[in-house]
Amino acid sequence: MAFKIKGKKTRGKFVKRLNRFLAVVEVNGKEEFVHVPNSGRMEELLVPGREVIVKYAGNKNRKSRYDLLMVNHNNIIVAVDSRLPSKIFLDGFYNKKFKEYVDYQHVETEIVYRDSRLDICLTSTDNKKCFLELKSVTLVDKRIGLFPDAPTLRGTRHIEELLKAKDDGFEAGIMFVVLRNDAVSFAPNKETDPLFSKTLKKAYEKGILITAYTCNITPDFIDIYKQIPVNLTN
Repeated sequence: MAFKIKGKKTRGKFVKRLNRFLAVVEVNGKEEFVHVPNSGRMEELLVPGREVIVKYAGNKNRKSRYDLLMVNHNNIIVAVDSRLPSKIFLDGFYNKKFKEYVDYQHVETEIVYRDSRLDICLTSTDNKKCFLELKSVTLVDKRIGLFPDAPTLRGTRHIEELLKAKDDGFEAGIMFVVLRNDAVSFAPNKETDPLFSKTLKKAYEKGILITAYTCNITPDFIDIYKQIPVNLTN
């Protein structure tokens, strides 16, 4: 099974990014405002003239008629919507694609824990709980998936909340969902955010499960491709 991307989609040509969440894309020969559902820099992806895939939003009250969905980067389709990992995870979880979480039967999303809202809470039949954060990865350099591509205090805070959950006796995990299929390993982007990298390594040393998966991407479907090794030694 694969996660189906619903909605009316069309190809366009990237023109420019106006701010973190708004860009201009040429669609059917006309320049349109497009929502960018990802606060990352994505400088290697959002290049003027590059082919992109946008989805019609269907909301006449919005300034932007479309959402930016994917980018064709050197003939590799990269999904850029940071809301996708939760949907991809749920599809994979229900279809038993994550061997590390097969002992859990119940899943909840957007769970408030202490001072943060975490992505996932899994519960087993014997009431064992696992809090899980999902991170979308779009940057691949020399076939290494890297996160983040911009400093993220929010991402570091989420890891710190997972460390507290671990101290409180819960299980915890971080999954990096690489929204493309060309990465063969994953590493934290130490040069871009040394604090995130340091905190992630601390999480690993405290027993938080850190995993990374690549995805096969088409305009209509996204499916987990394979698990890749995580390198925290650099």
